[in-house]
Order: sequence, then C-alpha cells, then structure tokens
Amino acid sequence: MHDAYEPVPILEKLPLQIDCLAAWEDWLLVGTKPGHLLLYRIKKDAGTNRFEVTLEKSNKNFSKKIQQLFIVSQYKILISLLENNIHVHDLLTFQQITVVSKAKGATLFACDLQLSPSGEAQLRMCVAVKKKLQLYYWKDREFYELQGDFSAPDIPKSMAWCENSICVGFKRDYYLIRMDGRGSIKELFPTGKQLEPLVVPLADGKVAVGQDDLTVVLNEEGVCTQKCALNWTDIPIDMEHQPPYIIAVLPRYVEIRTFEPRLLVQSVELQRPRFITSAGPNIVYVASNHFVWRLVPVSIASQIRQLLQDKQFELALQLANMKDDVEGDKRQQIHHIQNLYAFNLFCQKRFDDSMQVFAKLGTDPTHVIGLYPDLLPADYRKQLHYPNPLPSLSGAELEKAHLALIDYLTQKRSHLVKQLNDSEPSTPSPLMEGTPTIKSRKKLLQIIDTTLLKCYLHVHQRVPCVILLSLSSLQTNIALVSPVLI
Repeated sequence: MHDAYEPVPILEKLPLQIDCLAAWEDWLLVGTKPGHLLLYRIKKDAGTNRFEVTLEKSNKNFSKKIQQLFIVSQYKILISLLENNIHVHDLLTFQQITVVSKAKGATLFACDLQLSPSGEAQLRMCVAVKKKLQLYYWKDREFYELQGDFSAPDIPKSMAWCENSICVGFKRDYYLIRMDGRGSIKELFPTGKQLEPLVVPLADGKVAVGQDDLTVVLNEEGVCTQKCALNWTDIPIDMEHQPPYIIAVLPRYVEIRTFEPRLLVQSVELQRPRFITSAGPNIVYVASNHFVWRLVPVSIASQIRQLLQDKQFELALQLANMKDDVEGDKRQQIHHIQNLYAFNLFCQKRFDDSMQVFAKLGTDPTHVIGLYPDLLPADYRKQLHYPNPLPSLSGAELEKAHLALIDYLTQKRSHLVKQLNDSEPSTPSPLMEGTPTIKSRKKLLQIIDTTLLKCYLHVHQRVPCVILLSLSSLQTNIALVSPVLI
C-alpha cells in the first residue's frame, strides 16, 4: 500500500445535514436536508494542501427536499431532482430554466454527456418514474423526449449509462436495458444482501456494479470485462472513478483500489462518510452528514518512488504515462520502469514474460545474457549492474530460463541481421543507466551466436543431433567457439 491521496477538511460541523453533493472546477454545491442549496468557492493555496473556502451563495428557498444534483458545466446548467420532479437551473444564478413536466413522480435520474471530436457536447438523460424509464436529450435550453418510455421490472434504485445501454439496479436484481428502440432487457445477476444496489459510471464508458462487497465491471452488452471482481473490505455506499484508481465510500472509511493490477492502494479513515463526487481529474470530495473533505492527490513522482520500492511496476507505469513531463524525460522514465519490471519478472522466475518485455524495450542483449551464470566472460560481466542481486538458478529452473533466453536471442538475432545494411540502425539501451552497451551489430551477433550455442549445450546435452542442426543455422565466426565443443 502507498499514499495516493491526502484527506483535507473543507467544511466542518456544518449545522445543516448534507443530503447530496456536486462539483465543477473551483466550485462545490451542497444540498441539505432542509432544502437549502449552498455554493462554495474552493481555492487551493499555491504550494500547499490548504484551501480557501468561501460561501458564495446560500439559497434557502431552493426546495423543500433536494434529492439529487448533477452539474453540466459545458451548458452552465444544474439538473436536480426536487420533490420528485426534474428541474433545470442556471448554474451561476440558480434561476430556474425549465421543469420536465412529464417526469412528475420521478425518484431517480442518470445523465450521460458525450463530447464529439469537435468538442460539441451531447447530453442525454434517463428518468425513473415508478416502473417506467423516460429518455430525454438537451437542446435549446430544454429537455425533449428521445424515444418512447420503457417498462421496467421494478422501481429502479440505482442506474447509470453505459454507452448505448443503461444498467439498472432494482431491489433484488440488476438489468441491462439497451437503447435500441425496443428497450431490450437483459437480466444480469442478483444484487446480493446489500440494502441498496450500486451502479457507477466509469471514465471509459463502462459501469461498475456492486454485489455486496464485490464490484464487477460491465460493458454495454452486460459482459464482465475484468477477470476478477474487486473485493472491498466492506459493502461500498458510493464510488468515484479517478483513473487509475477507483475510490469507494465504505461505512467507516474510504478505500482506494486499482482494477489492473488488482491492488488495495490505501484506506483513509473518515468520520462516517456517505457521499463522494468529482469536479474532474484530481478533484474529489467526500462528505458525511456534517463534514466535507477533499482528497488531494499525492504527487505522481512521490507515488512512483514508493511504488518502485514496493515493486509495483505495472501501476508505476500507468502513473508515469499520466505525467505532464517533457516528452523525452517521460519516455526515459517509462523505459527505466519497464526495465525494472522485466528484471523483476526474471527474479520472480517468470522467464518467458521477462524476455518478452526485454525484447520490446530494445535492451542491450548482453545485459540480458548477464542475468544468467557463466554465459559471458567474467571481466565483462563485472561491468554490468542490476537493481538487485540476481536469483540463483539451477536444475529445471535453469533449463526453463535457458529455453526462454533461446527464444529471446533467436528473435534478437533475426532483428540484428535485418539491420546489418541499415544506415541508421536502432541502438541498444542499457538495462541500468550508466552501464556500457555494445554498439557494434557484428560484435553483438557474435556474442548472441556464441551464447545460443552454450544454451543449446545446456538444454540439449543428450540430443547431439539438435545441437548440430542449431550450429548449422548459426552463421558465426568459428574462432569464437571452442574446438572442443565442435
């Protein structure tokens, strides 16, 4: 585990009970149980994790009951579920723009905002009214019906858009409803023992669906896209996706995990959290009945350092790809982490996986050969440096390692032969920075051929015909091979 976020108090001991949250940019909207709507401006102090919090507006007559809030900053509108109907207000003035009269009796809504390549926004909305699902789209400051109503098996308790489907959680089961004009319904699986189903939209267009303390990821066909479910330490109340992290609000704390690799990253103890919302990348708020915290990301550089110490290379690579560094520095760091990852795979004795990564990286083959005992001259091997001590290999493990090396070197040899006449061939990179590399392709080919011969002798000692066949295919300088071996 490492620290991905630091919780910072934003609002403390609010006298009104919080019932819902929404946020965008530097703004936080808080809906309270008495129906007051509070608008806060949250400004971060430069160079610190402190915030200046200002109450900009307090609308005490917004509604008798605020059930749900959703902000569409692209249209500067606030969509809300007030007293079982859908209202749209101006985001800055709170002046009402429209009411969806047909949605009277609504208990839940879910919005989907699609951005076209040109940057144009398209807003769709699904509203649950008893056992009906109503579909709308936004145009000219008004919601219009997208298509006819769909009948649902029960009253929806939770729902989210999933591309052109809507995943709906009812009291006992989850269903997928396709937006294909016919409202095709696919029954998924039971909700489990939890009191409320949980469906959360993800950043990649999929949905996370809860079944007790498990969470699975589904695509628009209702097919699970992850090999294994996430297993939380308690039943999640709410969730927010901040790639590469998925953040869940549990009854006593907030838990942060990753889908791939499946890791528990961090547990943050907070006083009875209930809600979570996001104002975009790296802006996350968590609230209890009377407190609001902001989860401030720990710097990516600090996270990567900790992850490399913990040998969590896959997650370190995801974070490195997200950095805003100069492109050359970014590539160099990613390449370094990939080499560490390949080296760690070798130390875990996952030889085939390790060789595949080294092959993609263009690592100097002699640095890879140096991972093995007795394949390089001792004086040259002493010049090579590795992140950690090399594993001790013998018997069947060493044979398996040699077989993986044979495949790797055969591939590298073929690549080098094709490059012999290139005017600007690719140059091998070091496994560890500062380690010398061999730039001569002919010399590299000689080392590879000699090493291949040694590997064949190690692996096929009792099958001399295989050795002879291999030798006939190695176009190497015969002086490099001991006459005794021939």
